[in-house]
Amino acid sequence: MEIFILLIFIFVLAAFLGKELISKVPSQLHTPLMAATNAIAGITIVGAIVAIADSMADAGPLGRILSVIAIILATINIVGGYLVAERMLGMFRKKEDKDK
Repeated sequence: MEIFILLIFIFVLAAFLGKELISKVPSQLHTPLMAATNAIAGITIVGAIVAIADSMADAGPLGRILSVIAIILATINIVGGYLVAERMLGMFRKKEDKDK
């Protein structure tokens, strides 16, 4: 039970710190920050796939299903982040570049 309370505390602390940090970032830096975050998330999902492949023999059916769902949701998050970043970068292109 103590470890659960510690994990909840870390989660709440990370949420508050994340909100404070993001609110201090100027709007001109949101797109590069988002692109870097997506790259880190991509590395994280590769690590998750490797970890799941190593532990798949020990995981029961519920563990396998949850693992696959987690990877699918993380992949959707990463792809959506890249699409949003690309769209935001498109807003800063000159009109001649958009026509190409």
